[in-house]
Amino acid sequence: MMQVRELTKQYDGKVVVDGVTFQIPKGKVTSLIGPNGAGKSTVLNMISRLVARDSGLVDFDGKDIGKWKSKELSKRLAILTQTNNIQMKLTVRELVAFGRFPYSGSHTTAEDEAIIDRAIAYMELEDFQDRFIDELSGGQRQRAYIAMVIAQDTEYILLDEPTNNLDIYHATNMMKIVRRLCDELDKTVILVLHEINYAAFYSDYICAFKDGKIAKFAPVKEVMTKEVLSQIYQVDFEILNIQGKPLSIYY
Repeated sequence: MMQVRELTKQYDGKVVVDGVTFQIPKGKVTSLIGPNGAGKSTVLNMISRLVARDSGLVDFDGKDIGKWKSKELSKRLAILTQTNNIQMKLTVRELVAFGRFPYSGSHTTAEDEAIIDRAIAYMELEDFQDRFIDELSGGQRQRAYIAMVIAQDTEYILLDEPTNNLDIYHATNMMKIVRRLCDELDKTVILVLHEINYAAFYSDYICAFKDGKIAKFAPVKEVMTKEVLSQIYQVDFEILNIQGKPLSIYY
């Protein structure tokens, strides 16, 4: 179980995260949404220890996440940031193999290789596994990074804007993959999204931020209302229901 309690962060004297408290539902997809600068990516990065918190607590299975040994934590939690610029000349398979580093270091075992094979197959990358990462399209590259996360085999997966810089086709496929990680592989997924409708259609819960605080944290249907979204984003919204899912339009 993961609980966030009274998390705060300042930059240059400005409070960007202010007393954030919530519990992450296990085995579900939770999307963090909100305007630019609302604090959602900072919260995600503090949860993953990429950014130091000024105060507050991230309780992971009964222990402050800061007290976990890195190797043990990396077997339980994986994060994929917005910028994944690897300077090395790597093939897809070599990249995915990095997911096994917490378990076997640089010397992969037969079991590791089998897990790498499954991750590559799951992301339908068999035909690309010997190609270099910098030769792939944006969508293929994102799938390769997700395959690396799958190979890491953690209970919790944190994704910071996984649809960033992807066209509609690849962004939609990426969100379908996120949903499958939860439904088929029993992962707990926490992700930051700018596109509200992706959050609504593919998430179980939405945590909406405004001015560094949580404005609303609830199941999708309780957040995707005209009143809640208009208050958070300061624009007028209308809510449509498509296939039983609430989708928003704003004007």
